[in-house]
Amino acid sequence: MAMMTREYPPEVYGGAGVHVTELVSKLRPLCDVTVHCMGVPRPDAVVHEADPMLYAANSALQMMSAQLRMADAADGTDVVHSHTWYTGLAGHLAGNLYGVPHVLTAHSLEPRRPWKAEQLGGGYRLSSWSERNAMEYADAVIAVSEGMRRDVLDAYPTVDPARVHVVHNGIDPRAWHPGEPSGDAGDILTELGVDTGRPIVAFVGRITRQKGVSHLLAAAADFDPAAQLVLCAGAPDTPQLEAEVVSAVAKLSDTRGGVFWVRQMLPTEQVRQILAAATVFVCPSVYEPLGIVNLEAMACGTAVVASDVGGIPEVVADGHTGSLVHYDSAHQEDFEHDLAAAVNAVVADPARAAAMGADGRARVVTEFDWARIADQTLGLYEQLRKS
Repeated sequence: MAMMTREYPPEVYGGAGVHVTELVSKLRPLCDVTVHCMGVPRPDAVVHEADPMLYAANSALQMMSAQLRMADAADGTDVVHSHTWYTGLAGHLAGNLYGVPHVLTAHSLEPRRPWKAEQLGGGYRLSSWSERNAMEYADAVIAVSEGMRRDVLDAYPTVDPARVHVVHNGIDPRAWHPGEPSGDAGDILTELGVDTGRPIVAFVGRITRQKGVSHLLAAAADFDPAAQLVLCAGAPDTPQLEAEVVSAVAKLSDTRGGVFWVRQMLPTEQVRQILAAATVFVCPSVYEPLGIVNLEAMACGTAVVASDVGGIPEVVADGHTGSLVHYDSAHQEDFEHDLAAAVNAVVADPARAAAMGADGRARVVTEFDWARIADQTLGLYEQLRKS
């Protein structure tokens, strides 16, 4: 089968890239997988570049030209599996060109992310068209949560509900676990100057409207004064959004100490160290189909405070592995106030935080294992081939 993705190691910056990486590693012992991706050359994948004649074109148009090359290279496969709008067109074209099933995994939806127009301009209309086309014609759509499935059917009402299957994202509990730095890995917390004897509130995510960074920074003004904030946030969608975060972090730092902003992409082991050391992980997303980072934090034995949007309630068990905070776009200040209150409640009760963390790790090990997810995905491939 042909796995089509924009992101693949060593270039992984979001949940879709993590998903593909882990899924491929578990599928390869079960079937013949060729990864088609974009970016730098890799020995274990076929890389497709945009048409060089479009070097000055809108980025969405460049992406589509790379997808044409991807579709052309997928001859000889039994199934094509695309991820996000970045490869949905390639999957659709390859499926039609070679007469094979096209499976599409929906990690997010363009109609639910109107702020992408800030980043793509008119390209947002192209990405939206590409996603709609792939979604409506795919032989099967995999939604990463029940919440995502509802969103798919709401945004694209012509899609047959029988074609939309829920297969959750997963976690590798061997890579994400509690504990001190592994092997000869450096201690990132010491490097940053974080006091591990004080409570730590952690965030990991891209600087995009979707992740709710601005809400977190507003809420942090009311965090317990003893708590420190470790903000791992980079890859801004736009310079304007980056400037907003720079200003908000500076304002917060003027009113309280213990604010540590990591702007570069950290290696997995260093992110794990931060999550494992944290008293609580915060996910203030305003849109989140599932949120792999919540699974990562839970696997590290850390309590999670998160918004109740999308698929997050399917991951974070309210009152058991963390706390859910209601998000309403019409009452954003209430959300920020409640977010701070939920964080402070966890910070104030270390025993409860530890119990939530232990329950969270047990939950992800039992319910979100990648081997189980690969088996479900392979079963769908076989079902489509027989139909």
